[in-house]
Amino acid sequence: MIDGFSFEVIGGDPHGPRLGKLTTPHGIVETPAFMPVATRGSVKGVDPRAVRAGGAEIVLANAFHLCLRPGAEAVRALGGLHRFMGWSGPILTDSGGFQVMSLADLRTVTDDAVVFRSPIDGARVELTPESVLEIQRQLGSDIAMVLDDCIPAGAGRDAAAAALARTVRWARRSAECRSRLRRDSPMAVFGISQGGPFEDLRAESAETLSALPFDGFAVGGVSVGEDRELLLATIPLGTAGLPADRPRYLMGVGGRAEFTRAIECGVDLFDCVLPTRNARNGQLLQFAGDPVRIKNSRYREDAGALEEGCDCDACARFSRGFLHHLFQRRELLGYTLASIHNLRVFHRILEEARAAIRSARWPEFARRAGI
Repeated sequence: MIDGFSFEVIGGDPHGPRLGKLTTPHGIVETPAFMPVATRGSVKGVDPRAVRAGGAEIVLANAFHLCLRPGAEAVRALGGLHRFMGWSGPILTDSGGFQVMSLADLRTVTDDAVVFRSPIDGARVELTPESVLEIQRQLGSDIAMVLDDCIPAGAGRDAAAAALARTVRWARRSAECRSRLRRDSPMAVFGISQGGPFEDLRAESAETLSALPFDGFAVGGVSVGEDRELLLATIPLGTAGLPADRPRYLMGVGGRAEFTRAIECGVDLFDCVLPTRNARNGQLLQFAGDPVRIKNSRYREDAGALEEGCDCDACARFSRGFLHHLFQRRELLGYTLASIHNLRVFHRILEEARAAIRSARWPEFARRAGI
């Protein structure tokens, strides 16, 4: 572990539902924890103070997007990512492997690098395992993700094996780069497991990554277009064999059932755009029960809170009728309030999960999630 970064399992089962203490240069995170997504340095529509008030201790930003605009050097000149985005807590930055996958028509992937045309201005951009870590160092990330080769669901076994082989080669280069960067940077670096839904490939990925000096590990290649049943089945394949003494991060996955399945596999960190994306579409998540589609006319004169029993600021101050009005008139405040509520729902689920582990009531929590 680098100076200023550590992880300790403080309760539960080290290989299953567990409580952790993740220490970074910018603060401590109680795990299991959810990281709101601030792709371009902002959780869409939500002030950082409201993000913190909702229960977030760590957020996720995307190095790929930030290096395209405004550029890592610009962020560094403005005081680093924490000052730039007004967030004083820990920040994990994703390398952009998923985004590169989505640019299939614009990019070329070789064993040396990813080369693509910027979706912003068409400029040629080259990313290597080394340059991706250097970008995140310039941003001032607390936790950086390595560059991986992420493929879409249904790509097949041969494609998954090839992507795993490339990811492993890049991981080795990243580990070497990390040893150089650590001389003047407190940034932790996480390796990423690939291998699709194939048990033997995932086992190979875990064995190889575990031998490299990463500070933590992520399960990638999930939530890439597969159905929910396959996603849930892939989670234990991705975590099996990863070291239990370091944090585990499930990339891009969220929801009560998904959280529960992953926590049973020893996952500590999550991120997902679902809370804010659904909020902007007028779907209010519920801590218990089905989501509320607030644009529905039935809520026009509904004086009730967004969700009874929720302690978020939106529920404390505003009614469903008011939020319905805001969405009908496309008022920006509606998107903000819905996002504050949805983020709080995710944090409440994980707060309940931590309480269940702490009090040895995990089986009861898992039953309520249908797992």
